Parts: sequence; C-alpha cells; structure tokens
Amino acid sequence: MKVRFTLSAKTQFLSALSYSRKDKPSAAIIFRNKAEKILRRLEDFPESGRIIPEFPELPYREVIISSYRLFYKIKDDVVWIVAVWHGAQIPR
Repeated sequence: MKVRFTLSAKTQFLSALSYSRKDKPSAAIIFRNKAEKILRRLEDFPESGRIIPEFPELPYREVIISSYRLFYKIKDDVVWIVAVWHGAQIPR
C-alpha cells in the first residue's frame, strides 16, 4: 500500500510544518518525525486510523498527530491523505 497526499493536503501539511517551525523549530521536527512514523504504519495497516467521529457514515478515516488531524481515504492500493487540519478546526 502506498501513501499519497492530494495537492491541497500536501499544502496544508507543509503549512502546518512551517507554522510550527516559526513558533518552535524543535516542535516542527517532532511533528514531522511522528507524521513519518504514522504514515509508514498506514502503508501496512491502512485501516488503523479511526473513523471520523463527526461523520461515521463517510468512507474516510483519520489519524491524529500532535494537534493535527490527517483525514484519509483508501482507494485501491493507495491511502490518500485528503486534508490536514488543526484540531481546533471544525470539519464540515
């Protein structure tokens, strides 16, 4: 299984890293390392993320890394990261 980001999710992820780096560079490194570890886990265990509590009927799942929620969908042999939101954001 491969893990891929949509263009918008990649932009959101990089923005989160950039924001974190401005505030505290060491936090950005920790966030990136945790993200790499969890994304590697999704390659082997794509359903290890939880169903999104606000939308249990949708075919999306999420993993939480620090204060960020990474939303994803499994399609064929790819785990598509479709959004990266701060935990304070309310999903629509």
